[in-house]
Amino acid sequence: MPTIIEKIFQSHTEQRVEIGSQIWLDIDVKTARDFGGAQVVKNLKEHYDGNYIHDPLHTFFTFDCNAPANTIGYANNQQICRKFARENGIKVYDVDRGIGSHVMIEEGHIYPGITAVGTDSHYNIVGAVGAFGQGMGDKDIAFAWKTGKIWFDVPETIKIIFTGIPEVRTTAKDVALKVLSVLGSKGALGKAIEFYGEIVEKMSLDGRITLASMITEMGGIIGFIPPSRHIIKFVKSEAEKKLKQYMQTKMLNMKGR
Repeated sequence: MPTIIEKIFQSHTEQRVEIGSQIWLDIDVKTARDFGGAQVVKNLKEHYDGNYIHDPLHTFFTFDCNAPANTIGYANNQQICRKFARENGIKVYDVDRGIGSHVMIEEGHIYPGITAVGTDSHYNIVGAVGAFGQGMGDKDIAFAWKTGKIWFDVPETIKIIFTGIPEVRTTAKDVALKVLSVLGSKGALGKAIEFYGEIVEKMSLDGRITLASMITEMGGIIGFIPPSRHIIKFVKSEAEKKLKQYMQTKMLNMKGR
């Protein structure tokens, strides 16, 4: 039986999704930070002849590494991004907006069931709301901006089930560090992780983001947390996203294999 990640992949490719297979994956949301954004622009201009953006409405710059810029180099990079954005109809979430991946969730661009990539090694935090996300280098991101897709190896999935509820003082970071202590820094190398259990169900959005973001420290591809009713309510009300019916029903009941 396919995992949730495999189901998301299958809904974004015409190829058959099997563990270890290499597929072309359609990407819903593409972003670049101020750290790598100027390099993305450079790669687009060096390797492609115009028509740089496949889907301007779902392509973004987010400035959060140096906000505001604290060097001339960073200031110049941000200006390169702003100019390119104006020329290509791309929205910029500038230095006054906050952490880019968080802004994508808050603004309703990222929600359960979608795929997203960005120039951020912790972009897999979007698994906190039931999406698939991955950080990539500037050349790969440039390709995704141009074509709307990128290739992936379909990962194996580790299913982690937490039993019981720890004491009140336990935080999401404690839970993540416990997983890290068991798996080690390479225990999830190249793999996806799906999290289940009562403690996960009760986690707030910020707690889920904390848990999902730590997957990078384990070598993992994505830390996926099935969205609870609370998360779906947040996405619908705060981010003003209307989810498809299957996201409200099936994804709540998907318990892996």
